[in-house]
Amino acid sequence: MKIIHIFFLIAFPLVVLSQHTEPDKGIFKEYDQGFYQKEILPGIEGPDKNSLTVRRFYAVDFTDQTFPTQIDQYKTLWHNVPLSQGNTGTCWAFAATSFFESEINRITKKEIKLSEMYTVYWDYVERAIDFVKTRGETYYEQGSEAHFAIYIAQKYGMLPAKAYKGNAKPVRFHTHELMIEELKNFLNYVKINGMWNEKFVVETIKSILNSHMGEPPVTFKYEGKDYNPHEFMHEVCQLKMNDYFSFMSTKSANFYEKSELIEADNWRKDDSYYNLPLAEFHQLIVDNVKAGRTICICGDVSEPGHDKLAEVAIVPTFDIPADFINDDARQLRLTNGSTTDDHCIHIVGYQKVDDDFWYLIKDSGAGAFDGPNKGYRFYHEDYVKLKMMNILIHKDIAKPILDKIIK
Repeated sequence: MKIIHIFFLIAFPLVVLSQHTEPDKGIFKEYDQGFYQKEILPGIEGPDKNSLTVRRFYAVDFTDQTFPTQIDQYKTLWHNVPLSQGNTGTCWAFAATSFFESEINRITKKEIKLSEMYTVYWDYVERAIDFVKTRGETYYEQGSEAHFAIYIAQKYGMLPAKAYKGNAKPVRFHTHELMIEELKNFLNYVKINGMWNEKFVVETIKSILNSHMGEPPVTFKYEGKDYNPHEFMHEVCQLKMNDYFSFMSTKSANFYEKSELIEADNWRKDDSYYNLPLAEFHQLIVDNVKAGRTICICGDVSEPGHDKLAEVAIVPTFDIPADFINDDARQLRLTNGSTTDDHCIHIVGYQKVDDDFWYLIKDSGAGAFDGPNKGYRFYHEDYVKLKMMNILIHKDIAKPILDKIIK
């Protein structure tokens, strides 16, 4: 028995390693100017930002590698064309808005462009309200969670993009850098002086937002008829926000229960994320896309296998072999902080290559506009399993799971 046991320990790694006859290689690259520096920054007010500090980073060497980056090879689900989020940290709103646009089309067959900035405007307001309630402990930045778009829609409704552009004056790209600085300076003043008057704080926050973004309309015309935001969402878009749920996968909380997504951008400390083991989390993604449903998904994009020119997101062999990606490998990265929720995107298609799923990603980040497929990326399933933290989906495909959880 001892001899057999030793042989197993020696032979098993050889079996695993034999699956990777061509290991990935890493190289140091210099950050080069792309869409962000060439297109977005030149039209933004403020200090000269066109100078780029040369810095090196470690990444996969994609030389002579080929990937499935032809969109027409994917089963593509309806979505509006990609848009840049400009010089803002509002990817969460762009991804969630794009998701709801696809849902509107799936439900009604209508092609409607919604206003991302309407959701962003009220997120800033709601965060200020929470800032008062927590006596200045609320995280106040541009980033938020796609899941919060549900709450905003329930409370404030939705607007078509033509009814609210989110800029007080015509600009090519959104920019919130100066605005967020002004908002934070005011709230810091409130905290230092203990001015916990919610009405005063909200009115001041709105005045700052109105000067930069413009004031959202109370009523507006759409296709010749007057609507308010709630009427538009219910009657035209036919969306029911109670039909949408968010899921995550972490060993730090009980599986098959609702828990808080531990992430700075979850500033509301929202604990309505349903927690699943990794295998079921990814299977839920597969089941949704195969059923023709798009997915809003958020996670980490600061990885050596995430490349703006190759347009792909892969897990290189020098990180972890594919066979070893499981709940523990995922949790290690969540626990040590190497996986964070720093970007939200929209899954709008898929294909299988050699039994592996590849996902077509609609991405509002500037880097997604550097490659030939403007506004798109292509994610391998391993990257989704290891690095994506949470998803927002319609309840239908998740019903068997929800029936187990919701008693």
